[in-house]
Amino acid sequence: MATNLINNLDYDAIIIGAGACGLMCAVQAGFLGKRVLVLEKNDKVGAKILISGGGRCNYTNLYASPQQFISENEHFCKSAFAQWTVEDTISFFETYGIMGKEKTLGQLFPESDKARDIVKVFTDLCRDMAQDIWCDTDVKNIERDGQDFIISYERNGKSSQIKTARVVITSGGLPIAKMGATDFGLRMARKFDMQIIPTAPALVPLTITGKDQPWYEQLSGNSIFCRVWNDRASFEENILFTHWGLSGPAILQISSYWRAGESIMIDLLPQQNIIDLIEQERKLYGKKPLLSLIANLYTRKFADALSPYLPADKNLASLSKSELESISSLIHQFKVKPAGDKGYDKAEVMRGGVATTELSSRTLEAKKIPGVFFGGECVDVTGWLGGYNFQWAWASGFVIAQNL
Repeated sequence: MATNLINNLDYDAIIIGAGACGLMCAVQAGFLGKRVLVLEKNDKVGAKILISGGGRCNYTNLYASPQQFISENEHFCKSAFAQWTVEDTISFFETYGIMGKEKTLGQLFPESDKARDIVKVFTDLCRDMAQDIWCDTDVKNIERDGQDFIISYERNGKSSQIKTARVVITSGGLPIAKMGATDFGLRMARKFDMQIIPTAPALVPLTITGKDQPWYEQLSGNSIFCRVWNDRASFEENILFTHWGLSGPAILQISSYWRAGESIMIDLLPQQNIIDLIEQERKLYGKKPLLSLIANLYTRKFADALSPYLPADKNLASLSKSELESISSLIHQFKVKPAGDKGYDKAEVMRGGVATTELSSRTLEAKKIPGVFFGGECVDVTGWLGGYNFQWAWASGFVIAQNL
């Protein structure tokens, strides 16, 4: 198929991907008087912004710092977060009418609870600053042409090319293919001989199969506040039992630190000690069955599910020392060995990506290919659940814009 080369160097840069990072980059470039063209595969911009937080968009976290991010180089994101802080994010959105409201654990949502209000800030600013956005534009390839780059793409059924001096790759990661997710950023990095840190679904539900599955399946819909941990991390939030395993915030969080074949531990009563509770109760109600106490701590359905593994029918006064130890172990060190995870279609983000050693931490420009920048999810910087990944997207978009 013949292609049409648009030899247009009027744009200071071409941004591939109109997600959080790409949109912030376009707007910040506009503030600096730079003109960009944003190429987006979907028929509208900000697809993942629009579905985030159930359509409410948890757009940052008040406590975001490098400590909540996973990367082969834990220090890499420090420069970006110094250049664009949480306060900068809050101030930016407030300037354009988005007032934040804090929910749990520092999570900040728009007062309107509407993700589309976040997207509208960017589309309005891009329009006002004459930053061009082409949707339904599928970028196929990037080739070097001396000091410049030729981007090949399909739009309106036609194959075309456009020349540019600078390329910004903010095309996201692999999660949620139905939202347009592709491996484009990773493919281009490999093409330019850049290292890729192995990728995997992150912030993703975990599955249970085999003989243990019916036990979890019977509890589907039950949610319990727990501490979930392994030797890498620990989180205190709710877990949710499902017919295929475990979900909920604490599980999504630990999934980023879990590897296939490993177990995770769950404290089913993280803020109390079950032995202390038993001792207190049996002084007053020695004949009370253990199941009665357990049922007061959880839903009856969950208490019944635990009872086969406990001396449930024994009264509190008659529990032996070994039985108490067994009860404590079950409640405070409940061991789970997931079979796997629900994959990229159910993952919030991707772990791994373009190796940070390939990029300048100050500018996010590729060291081997001057003029090419990588930002957002395709880089090996993965945040916790709760607005952290948006903060990285805004910060990396800002940093790249300063250096176009």
